[in-house]
Amino acid sequence: MSKPLQQTCDDLGDRLEACYRRYNRRCYVHPDPLEFLYAYERPEDREIVALLAACLAYGRVGQILNSVSAVVSRMNPSPRAYLEEADPAEIRREMAGFVHRFAGERHMTALLWAVRNVLARYGSLERCFRMHLQACGHRMHPALCGFSADLRRGGEWGDPGHLVACPEKGSACKRMHLFLRWMVREDQVDPGGWEGLSPASLIVPLDTHMFRMCKSLGFTGRSQPDMKTAVEITEAFREFSPQDPVKYDFVLTRFGIRKDLSGSEEQIFA
Repeated sequence: MSKPLQQTCDDLGDRLEACYRRYNRRCYVHPDPLEFLYAYERPEDREIVALLAACLAYGRVGQILNSVSAVVSRMNPSPRAYLEEADPAEIRREMAGFVHRFAGERHMTALLWAVRNVLARYGSLERCFRMHLQACGHRMHPALCGFSADLRRGGEWGDPGHLVACPEKGSACKRMHLFLRWMVREDQVDPGGWEGLSPASLIVPLDTHMFRMCKSLGFTGRSQPDMKTAVEITEAFREFSPQDPVKYDFVLTRFGIRKDLSGSEEQIFA
């Protein structure tokens, strides 16, 4: 967008709602790794696919979709059952030749083995996250630090490298917050599946496109799209949707993903 936007809060809220009603539909999901989640009705399978899809959500979208498909197709029909029954050597064989930008088969093997260990220890990814959330007084950032630490313990295969973010380093952790959005929210687009968390606690999955748009909207004056900025932007969205501050994340990011919507934000927010 070419100039700062000066709408009143009421006007901007109306425009955000109009954008949500118009674009928050599954027909606008592709191309997005979120689409892989729709094939899994059981939350215990969906949460695993959601985590893998989110961890791989960087780089060119075509490569992202190919990489997610390459991993989850080897775990079907039940990713949960696959991880419960597999051993590290078997997982390494299944992931032989896997490459996603800087991540190779060792990184993916380490991630899958770490997920398996989390399932064995906590019973589910949801229960793992809720345990960390309760232990830190329901503060989202410390809980995410503990959850991510569990996912970086790949045993003999090392750690998953940059597939799993380190929230304690201060980055926006866009992919982890994307995973939480998918599993906690439930509407026409986000399938949900986790019942132990409230959407009110979520933080915006901040990428560069969302950062630029939110700067134009006056939601932040910060210069870096880091965790502090993500929290600040989330608080701005909370003014319009107190119980669901990431409600508009999907529709606002469509403009940077789908070529057929390129420039449409100018018409909506001009």
